[in-house]
Amino acid sequence: MTEAITSAAAAGARLEATFGTIHRERMLDVPILNTALEVGAVGMRPWQGHWLGALVTPWFINLMVLPGEGEWRKAADRESVWYAFPSGRFQFIAGSEPGLGPYHACSLFSPVLEFADQETALETARVAIESLFDPSLLGEATEPEGKDAPEMTRRDFLRGATATKS
Repeated sequence: MTEAITSAAAAGARLEATFGTIHRERMLDVPILNTALEVGAVGMRPWQGHWLGALVTPWFINLMVLPGEGEWRKAADRESVWYAFPSGRFQFIAGSEPGLGPYHACSLFSPVLEFADQETALETARVAIESLFDPSLLGEATEPEGKDAPEMTRRDFLRGATATKS
């Protein structure tokens, strides 16, 4: 069993250590890697009893939710889990890694070949985290909430689109 994460710094460190190992052991010869990027966690914060942040790697930028003290939404690997934020509802995919334990990831970019440097990738990830909490990105709700509510795609989110469709 993986040790509980008790701080935002520990959550970021655990992500960086786990995905740093994945980079060195499983991804080194993969042609989609952006050699200008390194593994780095950014924007880690407590959220709804868990840890929310973003992870930059040479092969993706993802929003990440890690278990905290709240009740964890258990899901099989690759199963969808939806989270609601002030800017809309987003689909996360469940996963698990040794040393990290379970997590939910929402892909923002994959691959990440368009990023020229680590600073730009980290800033993009920071802006994505902050944008989750910006209700002005949701727009005026015209559809019912719940399972019939329109879904916002990651692409729409990053382009600043609203969750409602006209």
